[in-house]
Amino acid sequence: MIACAAALALLPHNIAAQPAGGEPVSIGMTYSIPATAFEGERRVTVRLPAGYVEQPEKQFPVVYVIDGGPEQDFPHIAGIAQSRDMNWSFGRFILVGIETVNRRAEISPRVRPEALAEYEESLGATPGGSENFRRFIAKDVKPWVEANFRTDGHNAVMGESLAGLFIMDTLMKQPDLFDDWIAVSPSMWFDDMKLAREAASMIPAAAGGKERIYLTLANEGYRHEEGVERLVDAFRSSAPADWKWAYVPLNDSETHGTIYHTAALDAFRLLYGEPHREYRPAGEMVGGTADPRTDAEQAIFDTECGAYNTISTTPGAAAMGRDRLFYRCLSLDLGPRAREGTLIP
Repeated sequence: MIACAAALALLPHNIAAQPAGGEPVSIGMTYSIPATAFEGERRVTVRLPAGYVEQPEKQFPVVYVIDGGPEQDFPHIAGIAQSRDMNWSFGRFILVGIETVNRRAEISPRVRPEALAEYEESLGATPGGSENFRRFIAKDVKPWVEANFRTDGHNAVMGESLAGLFIMDTLMKQPDLFDDWIAVSPSMWFDDMKLAREAASMIPAAAGGKERIYLTLANEGYRHEEGVERLVDAFRSSAPADWKWAYVPLNDSETHGTIYHTAALDAFRLLYGEPHREYRPAGEMVGGTADPRTDAEQAIFDTECGAYNTISTTPGAAAMGRDRLFYRCLSLDLGPRAREGTLIP
């Protein structure tokens, strides 16, 4: 340790310390809001989409992140949201991170009494706070967001692992709280797979809204995978026609620790994807001067993209027929392929 300290003392000052004159990079703002469910205050962090200030008449959907504190999942999900401003592959939304303080207690459902002591020992917390956390979202978080930002009434919730279990539990018990549900490797093993076992019988009571569900799984194995497969089977057999869902397993390419980035980007593209146009390349790209845009192509380009003139395809298929697709509106199925469901392009 003495040798290390001596070596550090010999370093130039501008290497040993951060240089002066820098400017912080802001990815959002954190607010403390009243939390009646917890008899105090809690923190939420908000990222506004590009153009929010410049378009004062425009309203936006909201994506809520569970475990969304500034030291939790908010910063890296905010980075994915910002990537939209570079690639335009999905629509704009307000991102709201909901911080958890004692997540293993706050967002977990209750467990059977005979297993409570075991869960308390393994979790280091008493599970069963999910109902109260839902109350916090419904009574405190959402009203505060809607009172302070230009929301359009469409709400999504996303989370990974235990937060993913909270999301599926909320879908079954309080489906009117959100419209879109993004569950990344949800812990469906919890409490002897209780939610997974009962999902098929719970779905009819939860029906009534036009829910959209994105479900994915890493290389979990064991009852983690079995529970998710049971949930998928419940969607397959019991989901009403108004529910649109997609199961996108990533167990061949992602682990529990790496899946969130891939899944979040894929979910945003699937749920909020926007039409893409294929443009005729020019110059060195084609090895010479490109052909000018024809009158027919100009007419296609001048037409606004809508459901009636948008073609669903993949990037690979578009490349094969690129010459016939110049300036047309394309809905590209980007990223991993869904294994099954009704939310598949």
